[in-house]
Amino acid sequence: MSVVDWLLDADPSIRWQVLRDLTGAPAHEVAAERARIATEGWGARLLAMQGADGSWAGAAWNRGWDSTMHVLWLLAHMGLDPASAEARRALGRVRDHVSWRGCGPAECADNPFFAGETEPCINGQVATAGAYFGQDVRGLVGRLLGEQLPDGGWNCDAPEGSTRSSFNTTICVLEALLEVERAGGGTPEVTAARHRGQQYLLERRLFRRLSTGAAIERDRKGGALWTQLAFPAWWHYDILRGLEYLRGAGVAPDARVAEAVALVASKRAADGRWPLDVRYPGVMPVEIDEGEGRPSRWNTLRALRVLRWFEGAGA
Repeated sequence: MSVVDWLLDADPSIRWQVLRDLTGAPAHEVAAERARIATEGWGARLLAMQGADGSWAGAAWNRGWDSTMHVLWLLAHMGLDPASAEARRALGRVRDHVSWRGCGPAECADNPFFAGETEPCINGQVATAGAYFGQDVRGLVGRLLGEQLPDGGWNCDAPEGSTRSSFNTTICVLEALLEVERAGGGTPEVTAARHRGQQYLLERRLFRRLSTGAAIERDRKGGALWTQLAFPAWWHYDILRGLEYLRGAGVAPDARVAEAVALVASKRAADGRWPLDVRYPGVMPVEIDEGEGRPSRWNTLRALRVLRWFEGAGA
């Protein structure tokens, strides 16, 4: 079985992206496969888990990876069609009924879900899902723009006095701003902030210190290795996630990404697949991979897209 055939022998949320990004399938075939996410496989199972109160796991956010925020983030990355009846119904319940009570700072308890809370890494993930599903996240985006640091990135520890940005927080916000632009909510201010943020990554070649050029071996907050590839990564940064953002943003690859791309390519196994290097602690609402150390369709799909982006630009 070829790698592409292996990827196609999967859930609709994988298949439609393979058809679109790797095989050049006709648009109608891609759309038909994408439409199945709402009624089959992982997407349908996630939708069925929504509670009567509009939430997942009874919470706007939790540390278990099965909350409303985490499920909506997964559904967006799976590609659930925002225009589908299933998506509109689920998102309406979230918008109308889910708040941050019991899930964040006390001052945010009565915030509607898409108003977010205080941490930009969390708010970035909320805004990513909200923008993708056509919800009003203008207030959340305005807050994120006001929290950008002088070096171009973001950091959840800024209120405690940190003046340096965090790769973890920055990637969460960058993905949100890009999704806002894709959804038609972009402004010159949003685009300018996003460009400053992506320069933060590029200046550091996606995993090096600006001051010394030394590789950042471990995340100072969570201890994660940035060369370990995960999906979903939640609030964690890694080099494949950074590269996927740049690819999705249409950034022309240059020498600043070459080392990170080579590191991703070096992880390809002899059978042409990429493993799930790490799974972060928590409870997944549905199993979407075979486990840590096993071949990962999500990592393989994403890595192949990045390599095509890099090679296609003649970098």
